[in-house]
Amino acid sequence: MDARPATGRLGEDAAELLYVRRGYRVVARNWRCRIGELDLVVRRGGLLVFCEVKARRGSRYGGGYEAVDARKQAKVRAVAQAFLLATRAAADAVRFDVASVRVRLDGSASVELFEDAF
Repeated sequence: MDARPATGRLGEDAAELLYVRRGYRVVARNWRCRIGELDLVVRRGGLLVFCEVKARRGSRYGGGYEAVDARKQAKVRAVAQAFLLATRAAADAVRFDVASVRVRLDGSASVELFEDAF
């Protein structure tokens, strides 16, 4: 059985909770269009944040943030642009974050948030 979808959901849950605790409101989660998906879109005031969540159960493949290379960044930017066009979401500023989440065997998670990552 592939544990990746469950790990991803736990990671997204943990990242979402962190943002909510910091006063952000969730605008979208797992928003999809023909070119890709946005893991998490949150807002605080005029700031709209697109967050790429990378969850790992171990350190074998490095930290989750390491998987967000230049190619992935370009894809997230393109999907974010599609989101803005499709939803007509107004924002004074836009930011791209990466949430690197370590999911433990007991299901708990720790989040390292890289704000303005790219």
